[in-house]
Amino acid sequence: MPRPREFDETEALEGAMNAFWARGYEATSTQDLCAATGLGRSSVYNTFTSKEILFRRALEHYIRLGVRSRAAVLEQSDDGLDAIHRLLVSVIDDELTHGRRGCLVVNTVAEFGTADPEITARVEADTAAHLASLAECARLGQADGSITRDREPNDIAEFVHSTVSGLRLMSRRGAERTAMTAVADIAVAALARR
Repeated sequence: MPRPREFDETEALEGAMNAFWARGYEATSTQDLCAATGLGRSSVYNTFTSKEILFRRALEHYIRLGVRSRAAVLEQSDDGLDAIHRLLVSVIDDELTHGRRGCLVVNTVAEFGTADPEITARVEADTAAHLASLAECARLGQADGSITRDREPNDIAEFVHSTVSGLRLMSRRGAERTAMTAVADIAVAALARR
């Protein structure tokens, strides 16, 4: 009879996610994963099978957390433009309080490109969901009068998504809060209904 697991798999996944997020896939060693998860080498492989599968599960965990976090930020808004502003501010705050790691999804795209079809499909699905949420914010903002009607909601969504990614990259290169805030303010001003 197999012994029951004596660890919290979600905690181990969280640790692995943080290790991959900080170092990237290639630079994260098995020893790094053991230290991050609190598991021995055999437990890591018995539980998650391989580094690749552990990475995919860690990425999935990150995406789930991101979806919840973005939804919470967007739900607190007064109007469509305020939702986008709050999202950009939350990105800046997250970067400056959590070690300037960027976005694990963006980092994954930068590291893998389109070399791994399964990872590419997961990243594309997350991006599509994020864009749909941002397009809905744009539509709401156009309906409530806070966002310009000169642009299509899907184009606004792409612009905001690119701004979020850009802020994450600015943070990784060490940009100051004032520079990042200026970018967010310019983006919000560009979207505001005149």
